[in-house]
Amino acid sequence: MSAPTVTSVTAASPAARAGLTVGDELLSLNGHEPRDVIDFQRLSDAGDLSVLVRRAGAPLPRLVRVDKAAGEPLGVEVSSAVFDRIKTCDNHCAFCFIYQLPKGMRRSLYLKDDDYRLSFLYGNFTTLTRFTELDAERILTERLGPLFVSIHATDPELRARLLRNPKGATSLRWLQVMLDGGIEVHGQVVVCPGVNDGDAFEDTLAGVMDRYAALASVGVVPLGLSRYSNEPEMRPHTTAEAAAVLDTVDEWQRLFRRTLGRRMVFAADEYYLLAGRPIPPAGHYEGFPQHENGIGIARAVSDAFERPAAAGPAACGTASSPPSTPRPPRATAPPGSRRSRPARTIGR
Repeated sequence: MSAPTVTSVTAASPAARAGLTVGDELLSLNGHEPRDVIDFQRLSDAGDLSVLVRRAGAPLPRLVRVDKAAGEPLGVEVSSAVFDRIKTCDNHCAFCFIYQLPKGMRRSLYLKDDDYRLSFLYGNFTTLTRFTELDAERILTERLGPLFVSIHATDPELRARLLRNPKGATSLRWLQVMLDGGIEVHGQVVVCPGVNDGDAFEDTLAGVMDRYAALASVGVVPLGLSRYSNEPEMRPHTTAEAAAVLDTVDEWQRLFRRTLGRRMVFAADEYYLLAGRPIPPAGHYEGFPQHENGIGIARAVSDAFERPAAAGPAACGTASSPPSTPRPPRATAPPGSRRSRPARTIGR
């Protein structure tokens, strides 16, 4: 396991006063080795730290005493979000954008992650096929949320087929565990024409209502295709298919509102553009819970021009991670990170 490496030190901070400097490797904090930036924040929040530091050119690590109040920021930024190995994705989805990249690009772009920690920190979607009991225990104990889960289908056989992984048939059991534990989770369905649309899409939304009604939201997005795709089964939506998805979403929004008091499911802006339909008003999005998933962005941008003081999720203060939320020490986004959502609050 690698150690967090300091990339910057805030002037006059506890770290600066203790003599920590760029390039220092922080091997342990109060005797505990951090696995990731989540551990790092929790450990560094303590008062009066003892930090085991390895410095370039020094023969041995040395113990550095950092005088600080409990909860006071340490005052460093570190090199990465995960210090042990990122859990890579062992699915083989036909619509995966990684498989649709051209050859010869930088290596980090070809890394597929399926790590719940990157879901928590950056909003990456995870399929839970590599999820374990230890992962569930940590999430429930440390109250790590919100998290983002790729559902795609609630029928076990269809989900396994979509992921091209037999674990896809059973991994949503972990979604139920997290929801039962009160963790905020947002879902996603990537709709592939002729595969999980139509009746299969209806069945998926029925499964959400029946088994995963505690989800905070479900985003419905179209698959993306590049000219490098080698999957003959994958194709873009037609105008009629996009309209059919919107009709289904609209019908299920009414059902969810009657049963849960909220819309739950939201269609990507791209569907409205493909179908030639107007973008719904801001109130339709109920706080823009999947703004960064391409759902409601068009409305937020439009309103920002028309009503600058009241437009968009950030201005309304209703985004899933408000600007005033305390954040962990900033870390460089990991290779393959799909989104750059600010880091989450731990134990919220």
